[in-house]
Amino acid sequence: MSNIETKKEKNGILNKIGGDKLILIVAIIVVFALFTFLNKNFLTWANMVNLMVAASLVGLVAVGHTYLIIAGQNDLSPGSLAAFCGTLAALLLSKNVPFILTVAVVLLAGIATGFFNAWMVNKIKLEAFIATLVTQNIMRGFAYIICDGKPISISNKTYLAIGKARFLTIPVSVWLMILAFVIFGFILSKTKFGRNVYAIGGSQEAARLAGLNPKRIITSCFVIIGALTAVGGIVFSSRMNSGQPAANVNLEFDAITAVILGGVSFAGGVGDMFGTILGVILIQAFNTGLIMVNVSTFWQYVARGALLLFALTSDFIRKERREKRTSRSKHEKHQIIYETFTQGCVTEYSKTYIIQILRRKKQ
Repeated sequence: MSNIETKKEKNGILNKIGGDKLILIVAIIVVFALFTFLNKNFLTWANMVNLMVAASLVGLVAVGHTYLIIAGQNDLSPGSLAAFCGTLAALLLSKNVPFILTVAVVLLAGIATGFFNAWMVNKIKLEAFIATLVTQNIMRGFAYIICDGKPISISNKTYLAIGKARFLTIPVSVWLMILAFVIFGFILSKTKFGRNVYAIGGSQEAARLAGLNPKRIITSCFVIIGALTAVGGIVFSSRMNSGQPAANVNLEFDAITAVILGGVSFAGGVGDMFGTILGVILIQAFNTGLIMVNVSTFWQYVARGALLLFALTSDFIRKERREKRTSRSKHEKHQIIYETFTQGCVTEYSKTYIIQILRRKKQ
């Protein structure tokens, strides 16, 4: 009896956490153990803080990507947008624009970019991949234009405190990332808006027939990632003491890799914020570890590409499993219906309808 109870408890834990999440946790432990073995300084408190600071930008963008990908969309512009926002902030501060106004303008720039992406997807009917690729190039170009291609230094102490100040020994940038995970994780899992995001990711047509407005929800998701990317640009430029138009290349790919590794389906409708958190930790530990063991920059690109491929392959395998479970569930339902009507428990009309279903199933 005790063995049965123990098994039930284990199954309950597995169901709550999820088998994929447990695999991801094990992968994180393996990565930490491997790089600690290769470099004893990897697991020090100072390096863990640096790791989380480096993860803050990817984490903020990954939060936005979690919403977008669950909604069945994507965004390739965050790297360019973050560079533009950081450069814009540096430019405004160099013109003695007040700190609060600078932050407000940068956030509005991020939100406006989100609306622009949503407009291209909803009105022009461009695929999100193509639409945001357009924005990626536009924003990178603007980043270079507003500073004549040169980094702009930042001397505003209040602004620099965003990247340098600490609260309870933890940098403010890390707290901003944690706050984003908590707030947007709660919205995604506990609110009507979060449920609507899952609904349109599962099927836009079904969501529309259920009375939802897919275009409005998609717009909200693009605005969320735009605003969070702007915050990330502010955080990064305050850490670097300058606005750098060439910065944050491939930021979106790190964020997408983290989200997909965390169990969010590229097909939409599946995933959660806890998985994204684990994905961010894994990819940042991986990136930091490669640097600490002196892997060349060229091979780092190869390794990151391989990690993205692994994430997409894992997503494909999870999708195949879900489809098999769904198919098996439908088959079981049809079998139950068949057994029910053969026992004379339904009307003649129902029998005719059920027979049609079964015939279509066989075809």
